[in-house]
Amino acid sequence: MEFTQYPITILIIALNVILSVWAFNNSNVMNKAIMWPYGVVRNKQYYRFISSGFIHADFMHLFFNMFTFFFFGSAVEQYFVGYQLGGEYSYLALYFLGLILSDYPTFLKQKNNSAYLCLGASGAVSAVVFAAIIFDPWSKIYLYGALGIPAALYAVLYIVYCVYMGKKSSDHINHDAHLWGSLFGLVFTITLIAVIDPHLFELIIEQLKHPHFLGK
Repeated sequence: MEFTQYPITILIIALNVILSVWAFNNSNVMNKAIMWPYGVVRNKQYYRFISSGFIHADFMHLFFNMFTFFFFGSAVEQYFVGYQLGGEYSYLALYFLGLILSDYPTFLKQKNNSAYLCLGASGAVSAVVFAAIIFDPWSKIYLYGALGIPAALYAVLYIVYCVYMGKKSSDHINHDAHLWGSLFGLVFTITLIAVIDPHLFELIIEQLKHPHFLGK
């Protein structure tokens, strides 16, 4: 496995691991980094839109996000470089804008709630996952590591699930961030292709014409 093919992905994973482990062992770091909409508004702590995306609730949360990000992020980084879609700069824009914008609707909703906190890279990871799906819509994605379904179907089910769970609000997961991160990833990547190399749509459409209903 040639890690030099996707250095930005490796760097982002390394930063997530280092900063998350630091926050696990230092409550002061955790408190200063976590997304706290109430504090952002009143103390102008806008940095939390970024810092909260590099810390996680526990090792399982960290592992799941980084495991997902590695497989999809490494693919997207190579797509952006290989298809000359702005390379690493576009990839970094996808990740960090996804991180910020996925949290913004929650920020607006919770800015007057002093008790609300959230953290994690899930919004940015969702943006990267959906960017990857555009380039390979029939690739197989495994749910819970066992059930393989085509990526295009996964995208539809994921959005429906996020909308449903966001309205239900029965757990402590920020489903809105997952939803808006996913939608941002789609819009960003489609716009990037349209601006830089619209001929790529021919390749994408051709793939869509030949579905693999069990994934490939």
